[in-house]
Parts: sequence; C-alpha cells; structure tokens
Amino acid sequence: MRILYYHQHFSTPSGSAGTRSYEMARRLIQHGHSVTMICGSYGMGNTGLQESFVRGRRSGMVDGINVIELELPYANRDSLVKRSRTFARFAFHSTLIALRSPYDVVFATSTPLTAAIPGIAARTFRRKRFIFEVRDLWPELPKAMGVITNPVALTLLSWLEWIAYRSATSCIGLSPGIVDGIRKRAGPAKRVTLVPNGSDLDVFATALDKSGDMPGTAPGDLDCVFMGAHGLANGLDAVLDVAVELKKRARTDIRLVMIGDGRCKPALQKRAADETLDNVKFMAPIAKTELYSLLRSADVGLMILANVPAFYYGTSPNKFFDYIAAGIPVLNNYPGWLADMITDAGAGIAVPPEDSVAFADALEYFADHVEERISMGARARELAQGKFDREKLAQAFVAEFERVAC
Repeated sequence: MRILYYHQHFSTPSGSAGTRSYEMARRLIQHGHSVTMICGSYGMGNTGLQESFVRGRRSGMVDGINVIELELPYANRDSLVKRSRTFARFAFHSTLIALRSPYDVVFATSTPLTAAIPGIAARTFRRKRFIFEVRDLWPELPKAMGVITNPVALTLLSWLEWIAYRSATSCIGLSPGIVDGIRKRAGPAKRVTLVPNGSDLDVFATALDKSGDMPGTAPGDLDCVFMGAHGLANGLDAVLDVAVELKKRARTDIRLVMIGDGRCKPALQKRAADETLDNVKFMAPIAKTELYSLLRSADVGLMILANVPAFYYGTSPNKFFDYIAAGIPVLNNYPGWLADMITDAGAGIAVPPEDSVAFADALEYFADHVEERISMGARARELAQGKFDREKLAQAFVAEFERVAC
C-alpha cells in the first residue's frame, strides 16, 4: 500500500517535538507499506533532511520514510496571524501534491485542522481513501481558550471540521473525549478508532534506575520536570505560583525544571526573575534522544494545562506517556481522563486546578515519602506497559490502514 502521510509538524527523535508520526510511519513500513511524509519546517522538530531547499522544498529518505519537507517555517512563538498564514500555505501546497501524486491512501494528522484539506481534496476529486487523525478538537479548543473569537473564523473552522469528519473514510482519535467529539459532529455511524499516544518502553527499559540528579540541581533535591510548549494552553503560571508557595514554606529542596519553548516563555522567565524564584530552572528544548536520559534523572513529571474544561478529555499529551515510560510518578493539575487514570493506577497525584496550596502539598509529599514516590513510579511504568506500549498501539494503527485499503 502506498500511503501519503501529512503532518505539518513532523519530527524524528533528533528534534524536540513529538515523534508519533515518525514511529507510526516506521511501523507501517515494517508491515510492507510505503510512506511519503509531507511536512513543514517546525522550529522544535528535525525532519532528518540536511540539504538545501530547491524551489521551496527538499526531499529524501529518512529511516525508510520518503520525506518531502516544504519550506514553511513554523515556531511556537509565532503570532496567530503568522501561524494562520503558514497553515494556509501548507494546506495549499499539500493539496497540489495530493491531486498529482500516486498513492492508495491519504492520511492526515492534526493539528492544525487545515491539515485535513489535502485529504478532503483527495477523497472528493480522486476518490481516494482518507484517514483523518485528530489530536485536538478544533475549533472547540481555541474557542474555549479565547484564542479565536471572530465568529466568521469560528464558523469556517466548524464547517471545515464537519467536512473533514464526513469526508474521511475513517477517523482516529487520541483520547476518549476526542473520539466522542468526532462522533458528535460526524454522527454515531462514523467509524472512529481510539489510538492514544504511546510509551516507548524499549527506550526507557532501564528508567527505573534513577541516574544522578538533574543538571543544575543539588544532590538530594526533588527534581520536578515539565517538558513541552510554553504557551497559553499550558497555563505554566501555575508552576510559578507553586514556586512562590514552596518558598514561603522554605522548601529549598524542591526544584522545578521547565524544558521547552513558546510564546509565554519570556514572560515566565521575567516573572521568575522579578520574584526571585530561584527554585525554578528554565531549559531550552532538547532532542528526544537526549530527553530519555534526562528523564531518568528526574523524580516527578509535571502534567500542567490551563483550566479549560475542553482539555479535560480532549487532549493526549506526549509528555505524559514519556513520564510513565520513564517510571516516574506524575503530578497532574487538571481533571479528566489522565487525572482519573493516574489516581486509579496509583501512578502519581492529581490536584485541583489553580490550587497552589494543594500543588505544593503534593510536591512535599513526594519529597518526604521517598519509598512511596518510588512505588508510584513503578506503578506508572506498569501503566505504560499494560495500556500504552507503542508496539501494541501501532498494531491497531496499522490494522486500521489495512482495513481501509480492503
């Protein structure tokens, strides 16, 4: 089967972005299928291509994947207008490829929602099979966050969402809430498969053996790590709020390490400096290949999001699955399916949103109950092995392609 795979933010493990598309493309290839990956130039990613762009694109084989990278730079710090322009340009050029290239199935993964446009075109004009993978519900999430308020824009995005779901031969959702959201818009008869993000268990095979301390922290400190985008959706002022609370309690042994980048990072750094929050350390994004060893030296993984109800069941953050694969307990600060799972599995602690006192209490518990913290980490690893083994999830992913192709 020849698969045309669209992911605007594609990255190999050499980048600091999520690698789901890289891993799933490799599994498709292992099952005898060919994959052509169409992507842009994501600031936190690394496509594996090194040669110069020629007429706005470059291409080459990367670990068996035929990668076509369009010269469309994108960074988390870009303005909404600039990001929207980049999304539109990617959709336009991607659609031209979908209308001209030889393939059997077109697969598109969001975000952005505009990634579905080449799939819609392929289905409409070439009668090709189209699988649409939904990572976030658009426009529900940006509307709930107040990022997009223009009624015309919201109406157009809502139409695009409906057309994408209805055009797709089948859909893949990354969380239970996303699956429900697709069925609500497309109708209960729409075939939707749940394939959440996965844990790379082989990479973290020795993760339960803690390897030293985090860079820049003292021996014996409780090293608490957040990794990922520093944007409005992440609500990272909650981390600085708890840093203030911990300073009031004179808990100098608890360190908060924030790894990543985004539009809010400069403001967060300024606030930390203005309030002398020396218990917070900011780090630049690092490659996934380096992240594995860094997580082995962490004690707690921080799952932080803004208190937006649409997030509770409608997201599937990569970082959570890396934390549990590394065998470290998770502190989650918003309700939803991940908080429920963490609590049920005893794999960490879930605290109410916007409650810095409860957040600080939980961190003190981790610091003062070392054996229980280690046990929680072991249960987190068991959760990853039992429900989120990337290899097992990839089987369901590949099976959906083979079903659609029949």
